[in-house]
Amino acid sequence: MTFSTLAMDLDYKKELMDDLDRFLKRRKFYKRMGKAWKRGYLLYGPPGTGKSSLIAAMANYLKFDIYDLELTRLTSNSDLRSLLLSTTNRSILVIEDIDCSVDLELQDRQKADGNPQRDNELTLSGLLNFIDGLWSISEDARIIVFTTNHKDRLDPALLRPGRMDMHIHMSYCTPCGFKQLASNYLGLCNHGLFGEIEALIKEVDVTPAEVAEELLKRDNADMALEGLKIFLKGKKMEANARREEVDGQEEDRKVKRG
Repeated sequence: MTFSTLAMDLDYKKELMDDLDRFLKRRKFYKRMGKAWKRGYLLYGPPGTGKSSLIAAMANYLKFDIYDLELTRLTSNSDLRSLLLSTTNRSILVIEDIDCSVDLELQDRQKADGNPQRDNELTLSGLLNFIDGLWSISEDARIIVFTTNHKDRLDPALLRPGRMDMHIHMSYCTPCGFKQLASNYLGLCNHGLFGEIEALIKEVDVTPAEVAEELLKRDNADMALEGLKIFLKGKKMEANARREEVDGQEEDRKVKRG
């Protein structure tokens, strides 16, 4: 995956690429400030919106290695330290689904409430301190990327600048994203069905992964787009039915209260 083939809003894509370029040019700045040459990104949004694809595009753009850290496999802060020491410079450390990987927030809360904390427990403070401390002695650029489907569940200590410097909302598919997917999968830049499909995409919540799956179902481009159109119309009907059901339940509650 590259930025040129990534199904992402063009403005967001340019903003991120500019941020990465600026980060790489600031080696002397970070050294002068006495700060670790690192940058943190939070990718948040519903499943299937392209978070993993964006990480791959970032790595290809920067020519960085990727390390995928599975917190659920760690049992202690010492395990975490060993893994972080094994990573190379000019790398991206990825921690996916940070909100559900381990119950770090609960462990820290227990510690704050006076519950004794064993040294071998993995904690949120341990995660953040190790990253800050170990990477502060690095002489080259490092990036850490967190992903989550639920940004509201994250501890504020993680969200602040210095930890997650840039927050990137991975949204449902947009007309721009659809056009990129149509180019990637069908080799099309325009088609008679584009206008109708783009209008439907504006009305329903559909992920880039769902759109890509529909485009993959048929070898013929016309049939693939027709199938996508039918799929989007079905999602629109389902959304309208759910909305009518909710409105009906609300009316029933009003009647009962009356």
